[in-house]
Amino acid sequence: MTIAFTICSINYLAQARTLGDSLKSTNPDVLFFIGLVDSLQGVVFEKGYATEFPMIEIDKIEIRDFQEMADRYNITELNTAVKPFYFTYFFKHYPEADNVIYFDPDIIVFQPLTELLSSLATHKAVLTPHINTPIEDQLKPNELHHLNTGVYNLGFVAFSRSAEITEFIHWWEEKLRYECLIDLCNGLFVDQNWMNFLPVFVSNTHLERNPGYNAAYWNLHERVFSESEGTHFVNGTNPLIFFHYSGYDPQKPGVLSKYQDRFELSARPDLTALFDLYRNSLINNGNAYYRKYHCAYIKPTPVRRYQRVRKLLKMPLNYIIDQLETT
Repeated sequence: MTIAFTICSINYLAQARTLGDSLKSTNPDVLFFIGLVDSLQGVVFEKGYATEFPMIEIDKIEIRDFQEMADRYNITELNTAVKPFYFTYFFKHYPEADNVIYFDPDIIVFQPLTELLSSLATHKAVLTPHINTPIEDQLKPNELHHLNTGVYNLGFVAFSRSAEITEFIHWWEEKLRYECLIDLCNGLFVDQNWMNFLPVFVSNTHLERNPGYNAAYWNLHERVFSESEGTHFVNGTNPLIFFHYSGYDPQKPGVLSKYQDRFELSARPDLTALFDLYRNSLINNGNAYYRKYHCAYIKPTPVRRYQRVRKLLKMPLNYIIDQLETT
């Protein structure tokens, strides 16, 4: 048995449903779950918005001191910090599962995962590098950005069951309890930089360089897309296995990704069909509806003293004096 899962909050369920739909149509034998970093207590979805895919709420997967983690992290950090704990949950509660695969919710799977499952039959883990070839400009992102944020993209990672993988995941869990931060000055970018150690600690890790895997804004400099008889291809002959639409907003259809400035979508006609498909899928799966939900674990953003001072500097002098006297 193979399990695939994603992680999101309610406001990203349109993306998760789109991913689930694509897996159902291309890999019907793969069991798909949504790890929900949110609470369904008191939530009643309108007709047509209840997902057919099972959702496992984060407080149900037996994370020790979970509330402390939720208090420690912002929502992005928390969504990534719980990833290894979901792997542990699935390997523990589904002993018949030989493989567990993680996909970010903003992914569409286009092909059967036959090659991936073959890799997992002979390897203990599969990772995809952000890039396979050098970048020849200084636009964003380039190699320096990937040094800061991780050599591998953790929108995808796959493990096969083994004692060595169990040990690695446990190590990963303990790192992410406290150090799943967006803190580039201290070498941290949520869960990704920790995964630089996977090929070191687990020697039988497969680094998948097939351009059909995890195609996304960060590797478009080395990938060109085409379509023939309903099948999408990369660089001519490689079937597109899955595309990662990171940073795409269907309300801004002309923007390829908010995280990059290298490509304009209008200048990449080879991407038109792929992004039209994704935009329409998100709209049909209720993107506008789910976006109205606020995650139960979102905390108010604290206002730092320097931010208060910066705000005061924009005020009239008499107002500043009054505020400083009461601070």
